[in-house]
Amino acid sequence: MAAAKPQLLQRFVLSAFLLCLCYSANGVQCFKEKKLLKLQQFRWRQHGRHAGTTTTACLSHKSRREKGAAILEIKHRDGCSGTGKIVDWNKKQQKRLVLDDVHVRTLQSGFKNRVSGSMKDVSDAQILLTSGTRLQTLNYIVTVELGGRNMTLIVDTGSDLTWVQCQPCKLCYNQQEPLFNPSASSSYKSVLCNSSTCQSLQFDTGNPGACGSNPMSCNYVVKYGDGSYTRGELGSDRLSLGTASVTNFVFGCGRNNKGLFGGTSGLMGLGRSESVSVVSQTSALFGGVFSYCLPTTESTASGSLIMGGDASIYKNSTPISYTRMVNNPQLSSFYFLNLTGISIGGVALQASSFASGGILIDSGTVISRLPPSVYKAVRTEFLKQFSGYPTAPGFSILDACFNLSAYQEVNIPTLKFHYEGDTEMNVDVTGIFYLVQTDGSQICLALASLSYEDEIAIIGNYQQKNQRVIYNTKDSKLGFAKESCSFT
Repeated sequence: MAAAKPQLLQRFVLSAFLLCLCYSANGVQCFKEKKLLKLQQFRWRQHGRHAGTTTTACLSHKSRREKGAAILEIKHRDGCSGTGKIVDWNKKQQKRLVLDDVHVRTLQSGFKNRVSGSMKDVSDAQILLTSGTRLQTLNYIVTVELGGRNMTLIVDTGSDLTWVQCQPCKLCYNQQEPLFNPSASSSYKSVLCNSSTCQSLQFDTGNPGACGSNPMSCNYVVKYGDGSYTRGELGSDRLSLGTASVTNFVFGCGRNNKGLFGGTSGLMGLGRSESVSVVSQTSALFGGVFSYCLPTTESTASGSLIMGGDASIYKNSTPISYTRMVNNPQLSSFYFLNLTGISIGGVALQASSFASGGILIDSGTVISRLPPSVYKAVRTEFLKQFSGYPTAPGFSILDACFNLSAYQEVNIPTLKFHYEGDTEMNVDVTGIFYLVQTDGSQICLALASLSYEDEIAIIGNYQQKNQRVIYNTKDSKLGFAKESCSFT
């Protein structure tokens, strides 16, 4: 009898534990795989906070060389605008969603035109092949050295051509650093319009290099979906990434630029082109491999952009798992993968659209977009598991929202994307919910539906936070691993 009591006690404890896995005391449903979200840490503590104390908070010049790789500090622009103005973070968060919606609509329209072969004019191709510009949604910046001058650039895997604002400038937006001055650089050269580099411009940027008169320079124009643009001529100069240098690096020298590029000097193109992108032009040094770890939005947070493929310098806490890149001849500048499934709280979802076409991974889109049938399955399962919490109205592209202002912390279902080759991306806890209201009264599942089943799905930067994402263009594969982003 005495021996049976411990067994009965064990059974009781086990039953109580299993019961707790199903329901909690307040009626909130539990689930197999979950992550703890501490809402006090997640909420933006920026009510009344200045956008930036000094301009140097934004313009980080940190870099180092390690085992043949160049490591650059990467930061989110929200923590370092350097304007000194009070920021309404509620409006900022909401505006980002609206702009992200415009960007994706423009991008999808360009995709359809490109694939169907119905480009009406050069501007259509320009909008497409530069991913439409994200402006406010192009969130991540690094600092490089061009012609001996520090230049802080927006990072974009959906663009090929790197460009900076140049003197003399006919029309330039305000930037924090001095404009690039070609005449002050002894290593600067103009790219001539009869060169092979100029001739390849049409394939890589969607517009042909036109001949200028100063003298016979290769002119370029890149137009973006919101009416912003950069115009100028191609040039070449020494590019330094940390202590690694590339001579005769080809870039756009913008003389006429308009847009909300956040005080940066221009844009860094990390697209998949074989001529003008940073990846192709540095392939002799870094073997066509780069990776990043995108940090959160706090001003003190930082991550890293690593040019080079020595995995021993990564700080990943889980093994790297690779999936193959999918070639898309009509959209060759972009990075596509085969998405095979999504799981919520450990529950694998069933949807026919998983097998149709590739999914685009993009550093410029904020919120990931899924085909309607896939999104419906994800949303249904998430609401099933995350039940019992007060709901809130949807906002813009987000329609699964909650009022969590009364909670200090909540357990939320895990979110995993599964790719060909048994590769998975386990989304960080900070990438599952999007804070529309900074007090937590409107917090939404950070995923959105595409308008149509045949549109191209996108993995956005919001779901890529605190991940080491490795692009190996030489072997045509892309890897994921969990990493707490930090430059140090």
